[in-house]
Amino acid sequence: MKARVCGLFVAGALVAGLGTTGCAPRQVEVRTAAAPVAQVAVQVANSLAQAVNVYVTSGGSDTFLRQVNANSTVTVPVQGFAPGTTVTLKAVTVDGTRTFTRSNVVLNGTSQFPLP
Repeated sequence: MKARVCGLFVAGALVAGLGTTGCAPRQVEVRTAAAPVAQVAVQVANSLAQAVNVYVTSGGSDTFLRQVNANSTVTVPVQGFAPGTTVTLKAVTVDGTRTFTRSNVVLNGTSQFPLP
């Protein structure tokens, strides 16, 4: 009989211990958010009668930004390039017949890229 009473006592103590753990004060870690990264963008003013695909070229590699419709102006965020980076902006008509470039563009704030 003693073993049975002792086992019940231990089980009761464990349940009681679990109940109080959930109500105990908890340590909370508070951190501040990372500083926002400066945003760079390109404003593409496409006055052509057809859409263009817009790219940023750096180190010989083209990075596609987006397609800009005919006769429209769009501000395109440039992701993955740090402010102050010198790049070439490139726009290719969707039919591939015409290419427009603007070399030695320093990405700071919003750069203008009028077409044509």
